[in-house]
Amino acid sequence: MKRKRFSEEQIIAILREHEAGVATADLCRKHGMSSASLYAWKAKFGGMDVSDAQKLRALEAENAKLKRLLAEQMIDNAGLKDLPGKKMVTPAQRREAVAHLMAGRQMSERRACRVAGVERALVRYRSRRPDDAELRTRLKALAHERRRFGYRRLHVLLCREGWAVNRKRVQRLYREERLMVRKRGSRKRALGLRAPLPVPDRPNACWSLDFVHDQMTDGRRFRVLVIVDDCTRECLGLVPDTSISGARVARELDRIIAWRGRPAAVLSDNGTELTSNAILAWADERRIAWRYIQPGKPVQNAFAESFNARLRDELLNETLFRSLGEARRLIEAWRHDYNHHRPHSKLGWLTPAGYAARWQENEELEGRSSGAFNDDRIPVAPG
Repeated sequence: MKRKRFSEEQIIAILREHEAGVATADLCRKHGMSSASLYAWKAKFGGMDVSDAQKLRALEAENAKLKRLLAEQMIDNAGLKDLPGKKMVTPAQRREAVAHLMAGRQMSERRACRVAGVERALVRYRSRRPDDAELRTRLKALAHERRRFGYRRLHVLLCREGWAVNRKRVQRLYREERLMVRKRGSRKRALGLRAPLPVPDRPNACWSLDFVHDQMTDGRRFRVLVIVDDCTRECLGLVPDTSISGARVARELDRIIAWRGRPAAVLSDNGTELTSNAILAWADERRIAWRYIQPGKPVQNAFAESFNARLRDELLNETLFRSLGEARRLIEAWRHDYNHHRPHSKLGWLTPAGYAARWQENEELEGRSSGAFNDDRIPVAPG
């Protein structure tokens, strides 16, 4: 601020001399000022004493300060309205808001941080993370190949390939690349009283059966018979056909028993194929307990229903079948992938085949010590 030549006290004294009768020309020559300045002082300070002039100066300074604060506040509010996003949640969004205020409103970094409510340390921070370009590329490739897999299963697949990567890092890259799987909605139903299902303690303790429906591109519908081992979660059979009778179900079960062994029990719903005379006669002849869930309670067949959801989400909803032969080929390929490559969250991210092999190894070690085997050559734990 430019310093004034005359203070209020000096101006009041000069005006008193002028009022005492000193000529204007002589007064201006004496104090080295112009007559215009004298008349301006007279208009502003005429009739005042020194204390009044000091109060006027204080009021003018306060008024100028208030105007400056008001102008700054209006500029700050206008800058906030110009911000590109409504929310500033992530650090990147906050840095972007500060950069916008500095570029668009010509604010300093300090003022822009104050207006946006951001710490200057956050703006000046520079990440020291390594370059994730190669990992991002591989993650996107896996997500494109396995479109219905979440970041947890993709993390398991990356670890199998030798990537030493943390699950949280995979989750961050998964979100940044917007690879999230859209969850398909379903109609909500009222839930009754649930009883926990008994978990089988060994393979072949219980098999679950169910049917899944789909259609081909020409509109023809077909069914898929699903057979799942409740202990190892292995898919023992996926049989697609346009019509599957009870006798066909019995033949498929005999085909699986020939290489898998006989189950202790089979669980299914009350469909006509699964309650037919052919199935009842087959169960009596093979001495296999056939259990039926309560009508209208599919949750009691939870292992098969859970598998059906994965089958429909990852294959049926993602694939167009042009013929029954193509459907059989693709469904069998997916079953092999499910058993031998797809990590299962309930098995400690092992594959069903890997879990069954580990269980078999453990039971064989215990079986050698006890020498106990059942009729299907599956070792039985001692006791």
